[in-house]
Amino acid sequence: MPARKSKPKKTLRAARVAAPAPIDLNAIRERIDQIDARIHGMINERARLAQQVGISKAASGKTVDYYRPEREADVLRKAIQRNQGPLRNEEIVRLFREIMSACLAQQEPLKVAFLGPEGTFTQAAVFKQFGHSVRALPLPAIGEVFHEVEGGVADFGVVPIENSTEGTINHTLDLFLNSPLKICGEIELRIHHFFMARTNDLGTVKRICAHPQALAQCRGWLDEHLPDIERVPVSSNAEGARRARDERGTAAIAGESAAQLYALTVLAKEIEDRDDNSTRFLVIGRKLFAGSGADKTTLLVSTRGTDDAGALFRLLQPLAKHKVNMTRIESRPSRKRKWDYVFFLDIEGHVSEAPVAAALADVEAVASLYKVLGSYPKAVL
Repeated sequence: MPARKSKPKKTLRAARVAAPAPIDLNAIRERIDQIDARIHGMINERARLAQQVGISKAASGKTVDYYRPEREADVLRKAIQRNQGPLRNEEIVRLFREIMSACLAQQEPLKVAFLGPEGTFTQAAVFKQFGHSVRALPLPAIGEVFHEVEGGVADFGVVPIENSTEGTINHTLDLFLNSPLKICGEIELRIHHFFMARTNDLGTVKRICAHPQALAQCRGWLDEHLPDIERVPVSSNAEGARRARDERGTAAIAGESAAQLYALTVLAKEIEDRDDNSTRFLVIGRKLFAGSGADKTTLLVSTRGTDDAGALFRLLQPLAKHKVNMTRIESRPSRKRKWDYVFFLDIEGHVSEAPVAAALADVEAVASLYKVLGSYPKAVL
């Protein structure tokens, strides 16, 4: 027999996987400490420069006189443009907002009135726009927010204007009819509703207290889970949370912060019917500000007569002529005579921009009522 040929032996080479180098946590922490020190130093330097701005404009001695919303909007937009992660844009904006808020408040904090009590979404909008280094003044009604700003008790006010699900808050619009205040900014706030009570047992709930807008925004969830429970509209979600704390058998719909503030148990999270549920708020103040480069303008106008065919068309036609985009129009009773209306318009651009200025001059020429309610930075996020 011929000799059996031996098969060539396969050389088995053990796969050599380089073991990861051990992480030196102490070295990383030391680097973090060094970075923290540099950040701290730069924040202090920024605060000193902000002090110099205040000193240069200190004739009046009031913080509100050197608050510039257009400048802050520009700072936040630049921060977003620079951001390459890993922090989200929302976190970067929040951090820079708080830095600016603290720097501005070195002499005295801004006083910002809002629809209270504490724990409302309007208060959350205040902190999103101005940071936490302000003196937030809760008031029981939107009309009182206007009154306190008009009287100089508050530097600015924050009021809700529309919800993406339920539409316009007409009471806010109506207050602009006779108010000298100007719109200085807008805030968009993502709204999450939480169902809360003192109890853990849904079976003991006899009534639900919440603002009418909140009840409407959660209608589907309530119909499915608590169809037979009484729904009680109240002045604010925070007021509903307070009643849930004080009244046996009462539950509330409010933001998560209200549960913490009023020591309530969250029984269901994010019960709003739409995932994109958001509310827009307006910042009201006593003067117009310069343009930021990405602005809106809000107008109050009226036609010369409702019986004149084409009157509304002639009122709006200058916007198309000068290529100015109108993003919103609302009509409200003028309260002067029966069936007489005024119109609130939102357009893109600032009154100082040439196309907007030309369009508004033409609108004013054909309007029986013409008033610029504000030219202000668009919401950054």
